[in-house]
Amino acid sequence: MLRTVEQSIPAHLVNGTPPIASMTVRLVYTADDPLAVRMTFPAAASLHGSSVTWVFARDLLDSGLRAPSGRGDVRIRPCGRTRTTVELRSPQGVALLRFATGRLRHFLLHSYTAVPADLESRALGIDAALAALLPGARDTQE
Repeated sequence: MLRTVEQSIPAHLVNGTPPIASMTVRLVYTADDPLAVRMTFPAAASLHGSSVTWVFARDLLDSGLRAPSGRGDVRIRPCGRTRTTVELRSPQGVALLRFATGRLRHFLLHSYTAVPADLESRALGIDAALAALLPGARDTQE
């Protein structure tokens, strides 16, 4: 079974400092952290001169491809039929990036091959962790 999905995707910085017209962003999904997506930006896109990784919910990416989603530091929304915008907010400012929706969808579909949405909690091992914390809990549920 596929454990990690990685894909490099072109992005266009709509606003931000330093002014960068385009960059390649790396998306990573791993079965070891089945609820999260990691989006890593190159050092050239950072105020500190080193690559920066944002971590957010996989279901936020999924819902953001169809409708505006997110309330906090990461907001995702469709932009026409073929583009999706990702807005990242930090104390240093706001970056608005535009991606080809098809590329994001391709990454997302591969992530669901690694861990289907309905099996995320099983991949997390929540049941095993609870059983370890609560000895005898398993016996009472059977």
